[in-house]
Amino acid sequence: MSSYQLLDVSEVEARNGIFRALTDRLGVTGFRINQLELVAGAEGLEHDHAGNEQEEVYAVVAGGGVLRLGGEEIPLRAGHFVYLPPEVPRQMVAGDQGLTWIGIGSATD
Repeated sequence: MSSYQLLDVSEVEARNGIFRALTDRLGVTGFRINQLELVAGAEGLEHDHAGNEQEEVYAVVAGGGVLRLGGEEIPLRAGHFVYLPPEVPRQMVAGDQGLTWIGIGSATD
């Protein structure tokens, strides 16, 4: 068996045109990883992970926009990383160039 798994994200169908689930396709078992994409001006779903205790890191890989955290808006651009604890409500909003990010999550111990 090979010691690595290579995946071209363009070969993964985007659910709802936004969410590309990568975890199972890569064979990852210790954390979750997905690519998410919003077209210019689109808003992602506001959510938290208090129910499943999953902390997340978002890595912005293309475009930009803002991350809404309660009443605060944090500007984002490619190259930014954001850590989010489970209980914090979050919503991604794409700017003029759209927004693509990698979401990495793991349940807290």
